Amino acid sequence: MAIAVDRYPLGPIQTNCYAVRASREAPEAAVVDPGGDAADLRLELARSGAACSAILITHGHFDHIGAVADLAEGTGAPVYMPEGERDRLERYAEFAPVGVPGRSYMPDNLLEGGETIEVAGLSFECVSIPGHSPAHVAYYTDGALFSGDLLFAGSVGRVDLPGADWDTLVESVRTLLERYAPETVVYPGHGPQTTLGEELARNPFLAELRA
Repeated sequence: MAIAVDRYPLGPIQTNCYAVRASREAPEAAVVDPGGDAADLRLELARSGAACSAILITHGHFDHIGAVADLAEGTGAPVYMPEGERDRLERYAEFAPVGVPGRSYMPDNLLEGGETIEVAGLSFECVSIPGHSPAHVAYYTDGALFSGDLLFAGSVGRVDLPGADWDTLVESVRTLLERYAPETVVYPGHGPQTTLGEELARNPFLAELRA
């Protein structure tokens, strides 16, 4: 039975948050990158019959973590986050734009890439993919890749931010292309879903990987 993935654009810039379940009937969900609007998200999860059992963070930019504190405290779900990005959650107010909702929170589990995370009846591979941010990770399970802000449909993440680097980003994309099948569905932090094969074939920013 295929996994179930629901997308919720949340927060001040409508960042994609995903609720991932082992099946449409599964009672638990892993939530990826809750960027805001925790109350609305919990209501949507309740409507779908799922409880949040884990929170997975790809990186520490404010638009991906704005609802972490409220969601974690409201559900008791553990928070998984890259070690190198933890300061952006633990010192949220220092990094988020003035007036953007969100609170500091201490993540429960710190990641570097290479871990396997067993939550909500799913097994997620955590993959290190720096470039957009220094310790960015992706999460893969059952043909689905949650890429945060590394790779989008027809685009890639910004590299004009502190700690970002173009060559590192390209190598991270290469890592994903070599590791996972072309039909792997990519669920990015912004915009519509795509596949790895589609991006390798047509993404104008990945021309050097097609050479």
